[in-house]
Amino acid sequence: MACGTTVVWRRAPVPEHARTLKDAGYPSWLADLLARRGVETPEDAESFLNPTLDQLHDAELLHGLKPSVECLLQARENRHRVAIIGDYDVDGVSGTAVLSAVLRACGIEVETILPHRLKDGYGFQPSHVDQAEAAECRVLVTVDCGITSGKAIQLALERGLKVVVTDHHLLGGELPAGVLVINPKQPDCHYPFDELSGAGLALKLALAFAAACDRPIDPGLLLRVACLGTIADMVPLLGENRVIAALGLRELARSRSVGLRALFEVARLSPPFTTEDVGFRIGPRLNAPGRLGSADKSLELLLARDPDRAKKLAGDLDAWNRERQSWERQVADEAREIFKALDPLPPILVAWRETWHRGVVGIAAGRLARELHRPVILLAQEKEDEHPDRPAQATGSGRSIKGIHLFDFLEGWREDLAKFGGHSQAIGLTADVAQLERLKGEWESAAAKAWSEQIGTRFYDYELEMEASYLSPEVLEGLQRLEPFGQGNSRPLLRIPGPLRLARAPRQFGRDHIEAELVGSDRGRITIVGWGWQSRARQLEGEIEVLGHLELDRYRGKMILRLLDCRLAQRDRELR
Repeated sequence: MACGTTVVWRRAPVPEHARTLKDAGYPSWLADLLARRGVETPEDAESFLNPTLDQLHDAELLHGLKPSVECLLQARENRHRVAIIGDYDVDGVSGTAVLSAVLRACGIEVETILPHRLKDGYGFQPSHVDQAEAAECRVLVTVDCGITSGKAIQLALERGLKVVVTDHHLLGGELPAGVLVINPKQPDCHYPFDELSGAGLALKLALAFAAACDRPIDPGLLLRVACLGTIADMVPLLGENRVIAALGLRELARSRSVGLRALFEVARLSPPFTTEDVGFRIGPRLNAPGRLGSADKSLELLLARDPDRAKKLAGDLDAWNRERQSWERQVADEAREIFKALDPLPPILVAWRETWHRGVVGIAAGRLARELHRPVILLAQEKEDEHPDRPAQATGSGRSIKGIHLFDFLEGWREDLAKFGGHSQAIGLTADVAQLERLKGEWESAAAKAWSEQIGTRFYDYELEMEASYLSPEVLEGLQRLEPFGQGNSRPLLRIPGPLRLARAPRQFGRDHIEAELVGSDRGRITIVGWGWQSRARQLEGEIEVLGHLELDRYRGKMILRLLDCRLAQRDRELR
């Protein structure tokens, strides 16, 4: 599908303080990479390259944390049950697992409540207050949700329950007086790092509460679970998130958790683990039950103690993930056909259907946003007679691209939406079906005025430029020191200048993937792997240059370039 986007390769600028790192003895290319990630001094570089527990900030700096700990201490003293209401994604489930495990270890009876995606929708709902009361809970704590749940909070407070909200999403208006809120994005919160995930905030509260109870807990046991939500939720992997992800991945490799080990087995994974393992193998399996209905089985797996039960749960999650993949392909394929008929392609793509599964529209939107280089919103539409007491609604998700803050863009239509929330790059919403055509038109018109530059050009900002002969295990090892990779610390994009030629015809594998070997004029060779490149294989003919990510193929133990783009060799290049 042609989307009228110009592709531009450009060398990422190098901050001035890279010189300080070079003077300290770091290789020029590594110094440039560190400087682009906000590292300014040799001391900063050592902290970045060697994350440690002491790099985590004091949890008490979080506004609302101390009174929340006091609230839980009172519940412990009075033997009150506590309900933990989490989200149904990996971030919410892992955060719920962390907090519930610690509260139980400290002597509190806990009731965990996860919303059912199809019955409850997203977040803390009034029905959850009823569930908490039925379980005789006197305190409610949310994990990864609640910051936009004013109605449910008000109901809980009116019934005499205490409410603690832990959430990292953007604020959506005033909350009722009397609620305790832990969210680093609050205007009155001066915590040094405001990008913690929901699981990261649960980790902070859990460790602070355990310390207040004089109950020492090995942080590693919690980090191995908190890192799952931190990585899967795609928060920036810088600052504390980098520490949680890096140390958590190490702990995963040593984990004796029967649930996690069963999950690794069905995902066919073995340590050492990477962010890609979590993002593409572990996370989707933990996400699948919550996408199709209830995330209770994912939570049970993370807390499992019986090996046989854990094995059964892991197998169920694997089966649900395959079902999720089938639904996702259907939605993406059908939405792609809808967009093919649009000429020109609008700057924001919006579509909805009755046959789409609500739980997978967000993943499909993300795939199409990357493919078509513009924000995409997909919604699952109710049947007209599904709720006769109100107009038919559609619920869905939107995904954005670099440089476009989708949450801020849609904020102006909040009053037109039944539900709305999210981040800069990912939003969730519910709207009346009768209003969708109008909203779609207004969004397209507003986006055309606001995003012409971002939509018109796809920029590939490469950070490294190296001849094929220069690539070596030492370079790969240096790149691996920058892991874990993720948002804010992306895997460095490498340009291998031409002229490069195919050493042999590309080999196809899988559905439409290719592997090939390129040889440069300096006789340097590099193996490239192109995922989904079968239809583009002819672009590798002639004298070319390539962009990609230098990686270790763990299955074959060899260095490869994961191909991103290629073009005819630029003869007038300047090597740097």
